[in-house]
Amino acid sequence: MTGNLYRGQAGLPFSSTLRVYEPLEAFPAEQQAALRTAGARAESRAAVENAELLASLGRITRPGGDPFPTGQTDLVRVLAVSGSAAARNDAAGKGEEIGDGEVLPARLLYCPSQLVLRAGLAANALMEGIHGPLAQLLIPEEQRDRHQERIDQVKAREGLGRVHTRASTWGIPFSWFCLFQESDPTDVVESDGRIVTVRIRATIAAALERVRHAVAHLALAAPDLDMLEDLTQLTEWLELFHPESVVELDYGAVADKVYPDESPMDVRLGIECLAEGDMTGAAAAYRRLASRWIPIRQLARAS
Repeated sequence: MTGNLYRGQAGLPFSSTLRVYEPLEAFPAEQQAALRTAGARAESRAAVENAELLASLGRITRPGGDPFPTGQTDLVRVLAVSGSAAARNDAAGKGEEIGDGEVLPARLLYCPSQLVLRAGLAANALMEGIHGPLAQLLIPEEQRDRHQERIDQVKAREGLGRVHTRASTWGIPFSWFCLFQESDPTDVVESDGRIVTVRIRATIAAALERVRHAVAHLALAAPDLDMLEDLTQLTEWLELFHPESVVELDYGAVADKVYPDESPMDVRLGIECLAEGDMTGAAAAYRRLASRWIPIRQLARAS
């Protein structure tokens, strides 16, 4: 299968993801060998995305009506970053001297797909939502019980751990943009004159500083705003991860519709205007965001 499936995603919802990549030592010892193997394979990101999409389409057409992943072929995304502060401290602890201008070797960070856990969480959310009765028809109780057994096996093997990926369809939550700024490292992936995706990254320390700053401003200026609750939950989630982690926003196919995107700046300006009591500036920032993202979200209801 070529990358055409990943590039096109014809007929599929736009899906964007927020991922956290952690260093090897952040994972249970039993899981580290599998992560090392994944890192050694060094598959391209397009290959990983293609494999994940193919697997999801395969589950839909699987005989027996079980749409859940089995976990037998869970994928891992690997990110190489420049030498971290931890690596510098390790070297110092070994008595090795590193000059200020010396470049440390790249370090691998890992983001396991955790499809079994994520599928279980998504199914529970669907059952508890307004479409619960329909979901019960589409996903029989027998299949849900079988998948719960898989979840129990994963938890017994790897512990409760942390869910490294958050996903959103038909648009990116505005709260996610609080984690990033225009100066952050950004990869624009193009093919055949189209933008396949855009990926923007920040250290978890920078992301936490930014989101806490936003929470502090909104708590004073707009405590009733729904976004404040979203940001609070986002902060609690990020605090679960290793301090040497990296956060990545992967726009997915929606990037071709919105990039170049100034949403991180618009969200930041909107919050700053609210904090300063500048309602006109806050409204202008929201209008820019709405003009960019409401048409995308309306596609979810298009026939």
